[in-house]
Amino acid sequence: MDLFAALNDTDVILLDGAIGTELDKRGLMGRANNNLDAPETVLEIQREYAACGCHALTTNTLTMNRIYIETHNVGVVVREVNKAGAELARQAAGRDRFVLGNISSTGQLLEPYGNYSESQFYDAFKEQAEILAESGVDGFIVETVFDLREAMCALRACKDACSLAVIVSIAFSTEQKGGRTMMGDSAQQCAKSLTDGGADAIGANCGDIDPAQMVVIVSQFTSVTALPLLAQPNAGKPRLVADKTVFDMAPAPFAAGIAECICTGARLVGGCCGTSPEHIRAVAEMLTEE
Repeated sequence: MDLFAALNDTDVILLDGAIGTELDKRGLMGRANNNLDAPETVLEIQREYAACGCHALTTNTLTMNRIYIETHNVGVVVREVNKAGAELARQAAGRDRFVLGNISSTGQLLEPYGNYSESQFYDAFKEQAEILAESGVDGFIVETVFDLREAMCALRACKDACSLAVIVSIAFSTEQKGGRTMMGDSAQQCAKSLTDGGADAIGANCGDIDPAQMVVIVSQFTSVTALPLLAQPNAGKPRLVADKTVFDMAPAPFAAGIAECICTGARLVGGCCGTSPEHIRAVAEMLTEE
């Protein structure tokens, strides 16, 4: 299967939902070290998503770059955890679904706000991308990035690592004032920079917005790019309940929000924090009914 062809020719590509919050439900910390410590549980979750009718599964390798692993004392080896994540996703996906190598933030800030240079971010992302590519992914999804500069580092690293397609998704804090990330980047600015930087698809995921607000972000993207657009909202806006972050939007309204994103221009859809196989199944059923 050719991901480039699918991005150009497929009406709607359905991705999976959250892995971290599903691991939490099973009593495990939502971390990628479960690729090594509890691989059967990661595989079970990904098989459940595959059974929903997804066209693509993402690897459980979010933030598994060297900078994040070392600064957060995750206690895993970069190569081992990423290789295991790719192999588990492929086992669940089979050969009929795409596997997207999941790359995300370093958890650190670039100069002058932090202590890291763009070259350090680039090196960490390139190392991870090369391992995922060697392990058989069909393409990359760079997601849950709050800083456009960091996203651009990851995009360049993926493009330099190999010839696979790269999808880049930004996390927005608000849909107001043209959509803004935590670092103040606007939706149109992100779309233009990522398009000019050679991304094969761009989009938005996670953040502090619900599916209806995601529609506004998608509309901002459509005004400045012709690239395929991705929308992967959380299961509603995050709420803090007894020191726990809760996402409590039910599958039906979530699917209705995804339908609006598609009407606005999104062609790749799925779910982020708080979404479950039930949410993705509701989206699949909605797509079948259209």
